[in-house]
Amino acid sequence: MITLHAFGPSMGLPDGSPFVMKAMILLQMAGLDYAAKPDAPFNAPKGKLPYIEDDGEKIADSTFIRFHIEKKYGFDYDSGLIPEQKATGWALEKLCEDHLYWLVLIDRWLDDENFAKGPAHFFDTAPALLRPFLRNMVRGKIRKAAHSQGLFRHNAEERRELARRGVGACAALLGDKPYLFGDRPHGADATLGAFAMTGLSPLFKSTARDEMEKAPNLVAYGRRIAENYFPAKM
Repeated sequence: MITLHAFGPSMGLPDGSPFVMKAMILLQMAGLDYAAKPDAPFNAPKGKLPYIEDDGEKIADSTFIRFHIEKKYGFDYDSGLIPEQKATGWALEKLCEDHLYWLVLIDRWLDDENFAKGPAHFFDTAPALLRPFLRNMVRGKIRKAAHSQGLFRHNAEERRELARRGVGACAALLGDKPYLFGDRPHGADATLGAFAMTGLSPLFKSTARDEMEKAPNLVAYGRRIAENYFPAKM
């Protein structure tokens, strides 16, 4: 059985990371049995979760997990799609992972109220005297990374405008279809589905949530993904 190294359920979600949830959906789409194992990023081959162990081989990063499944198990996540649809799916995944992700991260970790509700609890198992130090250290690293990436250089209203356009693009591509490319999910749905569930989490105040809630098709889509792949959490 495949072992998926993950953060574990938190903040009302199957996992605190949309990338872990993406990997969970990909594994289920391919019909592969797996066991999720709580872990820490510093144990991962690339210093980030998720990664999987499959017959002694370690594969890190949700996208390379997908490539591994396609190569080893012969599962085609883009079956039936034309080249333009495959390209659209890839572009949308990068919009989620390299743009919307940072907006979600900034709202979760760098807003004091949101941080106290969610990410602060990641450190609850650490010794009490170390918790403030660890929280401040990790928040500092995230602040620096978000500034280097660029989005944290923008003020709140500018980030809101970027969220509006990014979420709007996702909603427009989805349209009135059950899934991105019709009546059944494809590979890109694992990414958009994970990010829709993450963005719509009622635990946090966030620009992503505000914009997604203005798009009824995305709200229904996030619920559909949750019901199909994480029914025990519903």
